[in-house]
Amino acid sequence: MSRTTSASPSAKNSSADRARAAAESGGKLSPRQIQFIIFGLMAGMFLAALDQSIVGTSMRTIGDDLKGQDQQAWVTTAYLVVSTIATPIYGKLSDIFGRRPLYIIAISIFIVGSLLAGISTSMLELAGFRAIQGLGAGGLMSLALTVMGDILAPRERAKYQGYFLAVFGVSSVLGPLLGGLISGTNEIFFITGWRWIFLLNLPVAAVAMILVVSFLHIPHTRRDTRIDWWGAAFIVMGIAPLLLVAENGRDWGWGSAGALACYVIGVVGIVAFIFTERRMGSNALIPLSLFSSATFSMASVIGTLVGFGMFGGMLTIPLYLQIVNGATPTESGLLMIPMVVGLMIASIVSGQIIARTGKYKVFPIVGTFLMSAAFFYLTFATATSGVVFVMGGMLMLGLGLGQLMQTLTIASQNSVGPRDIGVATSAATFFRQIGGTLGTAVIFSVVFSRAPGAIQDAFATPDVVAGIAAAGQDPNVVSNPANVDILTQMQLAQSGQPNTLGSALNGDTSFLNLIDPRLARPFLEGFSTAMVTGFWISLSVVLIAFVLSWFLKATPLRQKSALQEANDDAQAAAAAKADGASAESEGELQLQLGSTRAAETFGALVEPQTGNVPAQRPRE
Repeated sequence: MSRTTSASPSAKNSSADRARAAAESGGKLSPRQIQFIIFGLMAGMFLAALDQSIVGTSMRTIGDDLKGQDQQAWVTTAYLVVSTIATPIYGKLSDIFGRRPLYIIAISIFIVGSLLAGISTSMLELAGFRAIQGLGAGGLMSLALTVMGDILAPRERAKYQGYFLAVFGVSSVLGPLLGGLISGTNEIFFITGWRWIFLLNLPVAAVAMILVVSFLHIPHTRRDTRIDWWGAAFIVMGIAPLLLVAENGRDWGWGSAGALACYVIGVVGIVAFIFTERRMGSNALIPLSLFSSATFSMASVIGTLVGFGMFGGMLTIPLYLQIVNGATPTESGLLMIPMVVGLMIASIVSGQIIARTGKYKVFPIVGTFLMSAAFFYLTFATATSGVVFVMGGMLMLGLGLGQLMQTLTIASQNSVGPRDIGVATSAATFFRQIGGTLGTAVIFSVVFSRAPGAIQDAFATPDVVAGIAAAGQDPNVVSNPANVDILTQMQLAQSGQPNTLGSALNGDTSFLNLIDPRLARPFLEGFSTAMVTGFWISLSVVLIAFVLSWFLKATPLRQKSALQEANDDAQAAAAAKADGASAESEGELQLQLGSTRAAETFGALVEPQTGNVPAQRPRE
């Protein structure tokens, strides 16, 4: 007990000493300090990014084991809603209390959520524990970018943020691979395979925690401010119902009673949030004064639109590869490598150029143009296009995204002072996540709403009719059990009776890999047509971002980090205070000299002072 008690102050003193040393250096950290801090931040970001991609591949296995396939949407929604809402809250609290404690809290919460998720016994339990994970993940992504803004000048920041995007890209490929391998294994060390998807976070989080505790020592000046609890409550009230209906509206029905209730509650919450933020002023969770900057406002709008296209593309293209091209979830993860390569190349190259020139306006323009070109290219996809065709579109999409994600974050950070860099970074991440959630919900809704009609139309095309007729005459096709159900449904359709052909892709689509290719063709063509509709929607949204990017006011990037600026501000304030004190002393001296001269003139017996002894009148 005594050892623990004595170690705690020592650890605190060590942390305080390192932070004080950084402050005394003028807020400028050594390259070695920056390197270790970045390692810790990358570990935290990898943790959150990998968790997003690894779980999606395994949901079907998890749902089967926990006997809750119909409840798996809640698992995804719980994580997404909580992490999105937590993002701006972390940003504001880190501005008040400092980055280090909030980042440690975020990792700790994520560890607890991962451990609980790994021992879940039902889908509803898993959804609740995923919400705890999301509460931690909301800080891991945004605070990493915020700390980068603290320790690096904007020009240097672009160079390093490319590595963060590389982590994001690698995790998007590694996640589906690990998810497929782990969930496909019955047991690992006597524990059900899929549970390791969550337990695997524990060692990664431990490494991130050690690096953060050891090296993330950033000086922070505590500000006396009110915490915007009402703002936090109203943002939950406003965003949670809208995200909920965005994720589940297709199943509920967009005009159902539950959906309408979410619309009303969400709108009331948003109105109340705006009113509260106006009253809270600079203490607001997302100060409305941020939007007085044209750069911040435009970057937020473009970020929302880019998030719509980014998440819509990154989630629908793997689905296209699995259904139309017959790839397994693991294979579809590997086939996403062109997008990751494009993202890494564009982010690193653009970061180097920004670091050398200090100019970034061209990158949002070129990035949104390449994204638009990628979605336009993908609108020509057909059921017979092949994997190589789709990979070409993914490469262009990655090249566009790599120029946008870090550039828009830098623009948002550069538009505010060091006091608000945390809330500005988290707000930029928040708006991008909102756009991504809406993009995913809208595009998936359109695709699966469009698919039944497109499949029915495909059954009417002459080539498909001829192919089905030939398959129906083939004894090998008729005798194959895998074809029996589809042939029965086709016969019902031909006789005008109710059938399930239009909704065949709403559930398990693995039958497409088993049935005769001639019978599968109308499903593949119909789904391909529906996916093209989704690509057109993404194209229209990203084109708006392309037009707006021309109006983004690219203010010159500052040459100092937020820590250096804060240190300069503190020194300027101290110098001004010292000058004020000096002027006051000089005024007192002049007053005393004037009093002395007056005393000499009137012959005072007691020398007048400017203190508590009053001047006396001369004797008569």
